[in-house]
Amino acid sequence: MFTADDIQRRIHQRPFKPVRILISGGQSYDIYHPDLVMIGRREVTVGTASTDNPTHYEQLSRLAIMHITALEDLPSALAVGNGNGA
Repeated sequence: MFTADDIQRRIHQRPFKPVRILISGGQSYDIYHPDLVMIGRREVTVGTASTDNPTHYEQLSRLAIMHITALEDLPSALAVGNGNGA
């Protein structure tokens, strides 16, 4: 089980490495920019990146930390042109 601190450490690693968040319902959220993630005590808010500007979001998803099952590294090459979301 992950804690808010575990997730925050991973998202704020320097240099930033893209990460996929997997949740118990089977959905996944790909994070290509750390500014599109907000970490709370009980939930993580993930922004789906805009196609115009990958640091702006199109929509938000709220994920309960207790349902996060894995954090997987993504290849950095995928970071160009991809957004967050399932």
